[in-house]
Amino acid sequence: MSPKTITPALVGLDIGVGADKSDVIRALAARVAEQGRATDAEALFEDAWAREQKDETGLPGGIAIPHAKSPAVTEPSLAFARLKPGVDFGAPDGPADLVFLIAAPDGAAEAHLAVLSKLARSLMLDEFTAGLRAAKTPEEVVALVDEAIGESDGPAAAATEPAPAAAAAGSTPEALLIDGRPARIVAVTSCATGIAHTFMAADALTKAGTDSGIDLVVEPQGSSGYQALPQSVIDAADAVIFANDVDVREEGRFAGKPVVRSGVKRGIEQPDRLIAEAVSVARDPNGARVTAAGGGSAASGTQQLSWGRNIQRILLTGVSYMIPFVAGGGLLIAISFLPFLGGYGIALAHGSSGVNNAVYTLQHYAIWDLPPQGLGYYLGAIAFEIGSVSLGFLVPALSGYIAFAIADRPGIAPGFVAGAIAVFMNAGFLGGLIGGLLAGFAAWLIGRPAVPRWLRGLMPVVIIPLGASIIASGLMLLILGAPIAWLMAQLTAFLNGLTGAGAIALGIILGLMMTFDLGGPVNKVAYAFAVAGLAAQTPASFQIMATVMIAGMVPPLGMALASTVLYRRGFTQVERENGAAAWLLGASFISEGAIPFAAADPLRVIPANLAGGAVAGALAMAFGVESRAPHGGIFVFFAIDPIWGFLLALAAGTAVTAFVVVGLKRFAAPRRAAAIAEEDAVDERMETAVV
Repeated sequence: MSPKTITPALVGLDIGVGADKSDVIRALAARVAEQGRATDAEALFEDAWAREQKDETGLPGGIAIPHAKSPAVTEPSLAFARLKPGVDFGAPDGPADLVFLIAAPDGAAEAHLAVLSKLARSLMLDEFTAGLRAAKTPEEVVALVDEAIGESDGPAAAATEPAPAAAAAGSTPEALLIDGRPARIVAVTSCATGIAHTFMAADALTKAGTDSGIDLVVEPQGSSGYQALPQSVIDAADAVIFANDVDVREEGRFAGKPVVRSGVKRGIEQPDRLIAEAVSVARDPNGARVTAAGGGSAASGTQQLSWGRNIQRILLTGVSYMIPFVAGGGLLIAISFLPFLGGYGIALAHGSSGVNNAVYTLQHYAIWDLPPQGLGYYLGAIAFEIGSVSLGFLVPALSGYIAFAIADRPGIAPGFVAGAIAVFMNAGFLGGLIGGLLAGFAAWLIGRPAVPRWLRGLMPVVIIPLGASIIASGLMLLILGAPIAWLMAQLTAFLNGLTGAGAIALGIILGLMMTFDLGGPVNKVAYAFAVAGLAAQTPASFQIMATVMIAGMVPPLGMALASTVLYRRGFTQVERENGAAAWLLGASFISEGAIPFAAADPLRVIPANLAGGAVAGALAMAFGVESRAPHGGIFVFFAIDPIWGFLLALAAGTAVTAFVVVGLKRFAAPRRAAAIAEEDAVDERMETAVV
């Protein structure tokens, strides 16, 4: 028999564990670990805190449900604290006094996740929360929760899923009537983890629909799976509500329906308003509709983000999908340059076709022969061929997945075609960007009108890709491709001609961009610029790639040097542990290794990162360092030339960042070290006290 989800040892009544929600989450994570249900309290805290950073978990009524799926969790667990005083978790009506930490294993079984979701649903019931506030012992709390989640021998009424009551026109407000009858609405709810908010929003919407006298049915799409609504119910609905923090699964089922979109928390906090908006959009012939394409279309994005932010999201989606093509192809080409394989000369000397590299030609090569006849050259040529072909997908992949971010799967084919046209016209990555946007928005517009049901199946696989390909690729060929190609030629000539102060200035700018937000939009723009330039295979493109890589390695390495070597007492115990890990992260070109330091002390860490990045970028350009690999840090040393310039620029940037942050911590906040020592002592006492 598996252990119960909650035990008295996981319950704390009328306790105070700190004034901040991070203190509460850390204390509850410690309880879970102390009971042997998690291998690492700090790892569980970090996963729950990362979820909290995405969206605050405070709910109306003095409730908070921080939660996470974490590899550190070994048993699905609930840890509960009744706080005195309450702590602010971001709820609109004030602090929370009832806090559940929901901890699920990373690969939790559906049955376990379903149990945890039952708790979330029970928290919507006033009698359940009143019982938690009235409980006098941890055992009483455990009994209440066991009954709610179905782990007791008694009835588990609170755990059952509420069923919508039949709607009656006489009890329905006139504002919620359509054609004289109660509105029929379907809804889909989902959150990032699919454990808590998903089901709480579903219950809140269901209850609001029942109270309003309308017919409302909800499809919660949680981590424990979901049961799709019957298509007949969807077809009969007047409107659909999407209360989601992640993409709706199989959104095409709702094509043509009037739609209201929001985050999942609004489904919990404002279900009545969402219902009113859904009825309003159903009455409006020009209201928003679910596109035939389905998925994360531009329609969904523009209702939650400004156009500028939405375009940024779209472009970064394209870049993220493009990077594997570049990483694989770029590293294969770099490997082919190894001295015992093809050497750098293979890029010029190798001109054979794939047929000449076929395995049955291996007899013409001897292991002991030197290039261009040896077995090493043969293998290098194979790597070069594969890498070159892979790198050729750079622009089409960028364009295709930009279109995907706008119009979902129907946008991929026209996006790839527009990207291929950009390559054909020498319009480069800029042509790919524009082609992807054209293809995506064309696909979205074609899929937007409501169509008869018999035509819906053809829309995403034939009509949308065909029409969008004609529009986007036609515009590229007839109008836009030539001027974009001219602009790219001018940009390439400008970069190739940069020397001296101009090259150093570019290095400083790239260094600042790479170290400003550590994997954020500014960092990604600089990295995307460098990666896209690799397709040109010019010295300037290799130098830009090396500069970006070196600058991106500086923040984690600088923080590691400062926190583990130069000034340990200026950093907390947690920061020192992060610093130890940051050595490897920095060496691997993972800028995000410095995020914990920047989040804890941004006014000192970010300026230090910028200073080190600017120095590293300037030196990388001054030394003419080139990198033929798009990622890998120090581990792709064989693709970097000269390696001494790479190491010198990296060491200088790391040292500047480390000494600047140490100086700021010592002289801009001279009492911080003492405060950190006291904080470490408090943490130790807290961990000992939380039993």
